[in-house]
Amino acid sequence: MVKAYLRYEPALSFGVVASPESNVVHDPSGRRLLAAALDRFAAWDLKRGLPSATFTPSSSSASLAVSCVASSPAAASASASSVASGHADGSIRLWDAETGACEATLHGHRSAASALRFAPSGAVLASGSKDCDVILWDVVAQAGLFRLRGHRDQVTDLLFLDSGKKLVTCSKDKFIRVWDLDTQHCLQIVGGHHSEIWSMDVDPSEKFLVSGSADPELRVFRIRQSAEEGEDWNKWDALKLFGEIPRQSKERIQTIRFNKDGSLVACQVAGKTADIYRILDETEATRKAKRRLHRKKEKASAKAAAAEGNGSVIDPSPAQDSQNPTVVVTDVFKLLQVLRTSKKICSLAFSPSNPPKGCLATLSLSLNNNVLETYSVDSEKVSKMYSVEIHGHRSDIRSLALNSEDNLLMSTSHNAVKIWNPSTGDCLRTVDSGYGLCSAFVPGNRYGLIGTKTGTLEIIDINSGNSIDVIEAHAGSIRSIVLIPDDDGTVNARGFVTGSADHDVKFWEYQLVQKSDSDTKHLSVTNVRTLKMNDDVLAVSIGPTGKHIAVALLDCTVKVFFLDTLKFCLSLYGHKLPVLCMDISSDGALIVTGSADKNLKIWGMDFGDCHKSIFAHTDSVMDVKFVPKTHYMFSVGKDRTVKYWDADKFELLLTLEGHHAEVWCLAISSRGDFIVTGSHDRSIRRWDRTEEQLFIEEEREKRLEETFEADLDNAVEDRYGQKDDAPDEGSVGVPGKKTKETVTATDAIIDALDTAEEEEKRLNEQQESQNNGEGTKSKPNVIMQGHSPSEYVLNAVSSVRPNDLEQALLSLPFSDALKLMAYLKEWSLIPLKVELVCRVCLVLLQTHHNQLTTTPAARSILTELKYILYGRVKDCKDTIGFNLAAMDHIKELLTMRSDAPFRDAKAKLMEIRQEQSKRSDRSDGGEKRKKKKPKPSVHS
Repeated sequence: MVKAYLRYEPALSFGVVASPESNVVHDPSGRRLLAAALDRFAAWDLKRGLPSATFTPSSSSASLAVSCVASSPAAASASASSVASGHADGSIRLWDAETGACEATLHGHRSAASALRFAPSGAVLASGSKDCDVILWDVVAQAGLFRLRGHRDQVTDLLFLDSGKKLVTCSKDKFIRVWDLDTQHCLQIVGGHHSEIWSMDVDPSEKFLVSGSADPELRVFRIRQSAEEGEDWNKWDALKLFGEIPRQSKERIQTIRFNKDGSLVACQVAGKTADIYRILDETEATRKAKRRLHRKKEKASAKAAAAEGNGSVIDPSPAQDSQNPTVVVTDVFKLLQVLRTSKKICSLAFSPSNPPKGCLATLSLSLNNNVLETYSVDSEKVSKMYSVEIHGHRSDIRSLALNSEDNLLMSTSHNAVKIWNPSTGDCLRTVDSGYGLCSAFVPGNRYGLIGTKTGTLEIIDINSGNSIDVIEAHAGSIRSIVLIPDDDGTVNARGFVTGSADHDVKFWEYQLVQKSDSDTKHLSVTNVRTLKMNDDVLAVSIGPTGKHIAVALLDCTVKVFFLDTLKFCLSLYGHKLPVLCMDISSDGALIVTGSADKNLKIWGMDFGDCHKSIFAHTDSVMDVKFVPKTHYMFSVGKDRTVKYWDADKFELLLTLEGHHAEVWCLAISSRGDFIVTGSHDRSIRRWDRTEEQLFIEEEREKRLEETFEADLDNAVEDRYGQKDDAPDEGSVGVPGKKTKETVTATDAIIDALDTAEEEEKRLNEQQESQNNGEGTKSKPNVIMQGHSPSEYVLNAVSSVRPNDLEQALLSLPFSDALKLMAYLKEWSLIPLKVELVCRVCLVLLQTHHNQLTTTPAARSILTELKYILYGRVKDCKDTIGFNLAAMDHIKELLTMRSDAPFRDAKAKLMEIRQEQSKRSDRSDGGEKRKKKKPKPSVHS
């Protein structure tokens, strides 16, 4: 009988506040900040410091890391898909901001998405990628519109102009391109930057566009207004250089963003500073230009006077009109503040909500140490308002420990220890500490032990969250803390063992001490025995029965001693590189060692013989542990994977992927129902055991299929082939790309066409037999589920996702395309399917135009569709036009009844509610004051 195992699946991921690879953006209300956390992102309530919603894709892998996030503008926030995220595999996902559900997945880019921006209407989304292409997406139809080609390097930023009619893109190729979205052509190519352009933004009134690179200055462009017809403007130009602003910092620009009213612009560099400039209005700019000219005139006159005294003659400078001076860029952009942070800034975003009283704007930042900060910008200073940092470590997680009841999880990093609830992922305590390399809970679960890189042993109180004692335990870093079990395998209060790089293995016992009469007793430890080794100790493990202690040394060997006498028992040698981790099974029969040579070795504890050596990971094995009371084990490594093994059959059972960087540590619950892993990506992931069974052969076949499909994807993309040079003026391409989903959709359509053809033949034969007087009646096809052939094919085509439909139809052979077109006449009579029929017909005509026009059988189909489709589309257009006219009429009626314009009704309502809440707060305060000081009555 084939043995079955229970499957482990990802259940929870926590510990990451903000990924350094992605940007941050506010939602339209300004109350929540969207920040990416590896392959998911969260909407953070900044005042409360808690995530109000989490957006998680269905699967978890490093290829789905969020690379950029965009939020729909306030005017379009009522639409369903109001949040978009770009991922490292090139896919774009549309999300419902309220429920956190993924509405659609759009495939089009071949490389990671690098920039996202919604159009002002919210119905169109533009995405730029590392594959140098820009794709426009229809958010409502959840499908691609067209692809814009022209850039020679990664697209770094993009924005819409002229109410979404124009698109401006910038790239690492040092050029800015302006595209006309109606004609789908590049209008203007703007050069001038000497290095890669990293960011740009436009003010809300669309007067200025600011772009930044590694150059020592910012470039400011004037934007052509629709009504502006100047003599010095070229016919097709949309941007014109206004001037350059010298920068304070030498680092390259990372992000440029304007605030809501366009009075401030923040330029964040790839460092710890952000320059905030104030944009002066025309009156202030003119006044500043006059002062500049006045100072220049004074300097010139003083210079002339000095020259006359020396006897030399200086030509007077050409007189400028001091009443109407020429305003330059430095007259408009004035440096207001320089924001400095403790760590490197990854991204910034202005809040679209109204700032607090006395502030100019509210600015949110993400830092590369897993922190979100919010600052209020004033004309005098920049002050911090909120900080989100409790929910994650500042650096990678080096050790994990579960308590005996599996309801508390302890994690260590370079400066803090955090206590988590492993069921919910909530952080319960944060304790400042040294660089913790190992940790353990003291029996009773009231205290925790931390072994640090400096050799100190720290004791923390779990309830109070304080460090109660720091002991100078070793001269080198402490690599391992292991509790000493009883003979029956349970952990009691006997003590623990530490192994260090100072060649010592020390045995410790617990004791309660009281510093003074007034203080309560607290835990302390004392060293009772020391085992001297010949080399650095990398790992220590004690058998559950307490009979043996195993010590891994830097010389690649493992020494096994008797725990009671410390006499030498066994020496395990065979690894080519040092053993970094090991564990002994619950019955004490097996010991497994994991090494930097990427191998796991399983040894017998009776004779020290090597049962099996397994090439386990593609990089160093960092931790390995047996599941309690079994011979199953988990291993983690620097190759970012978690692997599940059977140590009796030496078989790989399962590979769990999800971490985005090296996995340092793992902890297994006492019942083996879940495991927890900690990684260099600062995330803690929990994997739960399910009731679903897995079989070794099936998993092996699945892994082979995945390898084959990955090779197939690489061959299809031809990512290493020579890339065609795109024309300078830009070109338009198909938005989608060939994926496994599109190939599957094409197969489904072909199968439906074949099944429908067979069913039609059967129906025709049955009709002929009935006409001939034969009463035989054949059984209907069960696969078609009672549908007619036309309905069956229509269901197959309708079930294809809108974004995949074009690629699926492009893959159809001509014979099947002809069969599909035969059904279009019947489908066009269904009112709700007219749009689908038009789309299918258009794609097939564009793809097979030459063959269709030369095929006699297709002429009758095309002639019928020519007259039918025009009429059906006109009917739909008339219906939509009638509905729009009726809505405009209702809008006018509502506008006449209300003082506020209809488009601003929602915003006006929110303002009224805010005013009412402020008045109620004031009235409450006034009533309190009135109670304290009642007014005297008039009669008295």
